[in-house]
Amino acid sequence: TGDTGQGARTWIRQILKQDMAFQHIKIIYPTAPSRPYTPMKGAPSTVWFDRYKISNDCPEHIESVDSMCRGLTDLINDEIKNGIAKNRILVGGFSMGGGMAMHLAYRFHQDLAGVFALSSFLNRDSAVYQALKRNESVVPELFQCHGTADELVLYSWGEETNKMLKSLGVSASLHTFPNLNHELNRTEIEKLKTWIVEKLPVEAANTK
Repeated sequence: TGDTGQGARTWIRQILKQDMAFQHIKIIYPTAPSRPYTPMKGAPSTVWFDRYKISNDCPEHIESVDSMCRGLTDLINDEIKNGIAKNRILVGGFSMGGGMAMHLAYRFHQDLAGVFALSSFLNRDSAVYQALKRNESVVPELFQCHGTADELVLYSWGEETNKMLKSLGVSASLHTFPNLNHELNRTEIEKLKTWIVEKLPVEAANTK
């Protein structure tokens, strides 16, 4: 929370010592709008949605989640208008961004190529779980990473999210990073890059 799309891009560049780039894939780093954020006593923050508290056992602030899903749907539709096939689009993020991506894909865009969530979680009664319970079709694969030393988003919350999604039919992997706190590291980003290319291989880039 509180970072921008450009901030995320810079952070990854610092870790990799270069930009995360692919010859055949365009990367977009959107920035969340500023909104009053309850865990920070209502101070304006760059966050994807509001939370009643940073915990996995409280209700979701669904109104702010849904309003952001509408905004991000516009972003997806712009890419489709530019000629990108929808099954060639991945969404994902770090922390709250990963939670946002899971809502976006599993509730509204079940025909995307995949979802990644780094140091993220869903609340226990998440609308994502409700949507998947009603769903019959194949949904995007999930690539999840989490540090065991995370003090903000507990590893157990990420693990529980992974188990729940698997039980609801999501093909989900969870990569565990010992001693990693609420942050990213190089191995994790390299693994993510490999997964991205697996989901969006070059040879399919020109076929619709």
